[in-house]
Amino acid sequence: MSQVNVIGGGLAGCEAAYYLAQKGIRVRLWEMRPQKATAVHRTADLGELVCSNSLKSDQPNTAQGLLKREMRILASLLLSCAEKARVPAGSALAVDRELFAGLVSQAILACPSIELCREEVNRVPTGELSIVASGPLTSEALAADLRRITGEENLFFYDAVAPSISAESLDMNKIFRASRYGKGSADYLNCPLDREEYESFYENLINADIMAGHSIDKSLFFNACMPVEVLARRGKDALRYGPMRPVGLEIPGSSKRAYAVLQLRQEDKAGTIYGMVGFQTRMRWGEQERIIRLIPGLEQAEFVRYGVMHRNTYINSPKLLWPSLQCKKRPEIFFAGQITGVEGYMESAATGIIAGINAARRLQGKALLTPHKATIIGALLDFISSSSCQDFQPMNANFGLLPPMEPPIKDKVQRYLAYVERALNKMGEFSESLLN
Repeated sequence: MSQVNVIGGGLAGCEAAYYLAQKGIRVRLWEMRPQKATAVHRTADLGELVCSNSLKSDQPNTAQGLLKREMRILASLLLSCAEKARVPAGSALAVDRELFAGLVSQAILACPSIELCREEVNRVPTGELSIVASGPLTSEALAADLRRITGEENLFFYDAVAPSISAESLDMNKIFRASRYGKGSADYLNCPLDREEYESFYENLINADIMAGHSIDKSLFFNACMPVEVLARRGKDALRYGPMRPVGLEIPGSSKRAYAVLQLRQEDKAGTIYGMVGFQTRMRWGEQERIIRLIPGLEQAEFVRYGVMHRNTYINSPKLLWPSLQCKKRPEIFFAGQITGVEGYMESAATGIIAGINAARRLQGKALLTPHKATIIGALLDFISSSSCQDFQPMNANFGLLPPMEPPIKDKVQRYLAYVERALNKMGEFSESLLN
């Protein structure tokens, strides 16, 4: 096995392929687009973001910020591209999606040892070292082959994508610019609603006409991408304690407090497109226009992209994978990305780096390595490979995954600082171990 197959040109696949190429290993990177389209991708670019343009917090003492710091230690391709495509988003790292995907594609195409194959893979090659990073929209044919390989039925649920709106169509007389609690710069646009406006919006939302996919099991929605209409049905105030919470957002020049607030986040460098924060939806397109235009400031909203719904496929990793992301039943196969049961852009990308590291080490006859459990990446790998949950569900980066400090630290701020310091030390050690 003188080369590695990487199946999937998304975030995880690109990280894996790039790592291998930097080690001088030949890679065949398989991406079915544009030969075969998906329900949510708009381009044939590698590393296209489909759910949101936010890569979440970049604050150093948060779990998401720590994840990025660990990935930078491992020389993440995607984070270097994200910095070049960054758009204002307060303390979050958000990007111009088209610019970001273009930069990722350029970096991959510039690697002479990567052969990009624009074909659908129906079967994982037999007897060849492969990384399966086919993502949440794994094709039916490949999913069937994965079931054959693993002996397990893939679990699945549906992710929902938030609408994007033209900045020119926003009524800035009713919208104010601010970040919650004044953190970072005032990069979010905020649409305040009074009680009457909110209740009208709420009643219309819970009675909206939605698009029904085949075999939808509503219990399988993951909270991080739950459709807003599903969240609303949990209770009248569910949105006010969720994506429409008004706390930390003062209306400039007014003593009135908003009853609810919808936030909009810039999606492109030019500031011409704004995405609705936390408003993933499966409403029919006509309903999206009608109901979203009930929100003050969005009465004339022009939709650049409607919210859509798509399937998310992932394997039962605790039964199928070692922490190294190697398949227990087929050791020449590694898995990476959302198909492993990690949730989130950066989480997926991080597993791509680890899969690339261990595929390279297997090719070189070296022992496979995994970051310490005290790192966010190591903790995620430990969770997805050894979770005791009978009903395995996706997990994103959070401090709750990390082992407690000894002795315990009661103050949360100090505890998080200690988590970060410990994790970065451990990740530094892991990075050094890769030299052996």
